[in-house]
Amino acid sequence: MLLVSYDISNDKKRTQFSRFLQKFGHRIQYSVFEIENSTSILNNIVTEIETKFLKKFDQSDSIYLFQMSSSCIIHKFGYAENEDDTLIVI
Repeated sequence: MLLVSYDISNDKKRTQFSRFLQKFGHRIQYSVFEIENSTSILNNIVTEIETKFLKKFDQSDSIYLFQMSSSCIIHKFGYAENEDDTLIVI
């Protein structure tokens, strides 16, 4: 899994970036996206950031990409507890 977190001050740029990320995953917080992990998806995201978005950003804008491993333990609280792809109800 990839976690992408961003802080972009300009509304238009922030909206463009969030729409771009929606093609790959889903929003879990206002400025945080969860994306299924694969090398090709990561490469596509990094390439797109470097070629399209980076030149538009100010020095105050930031993007973090966290590549989570399968051994990563995720603790969820509140509504986040209900967001699980493997939830089975019988």
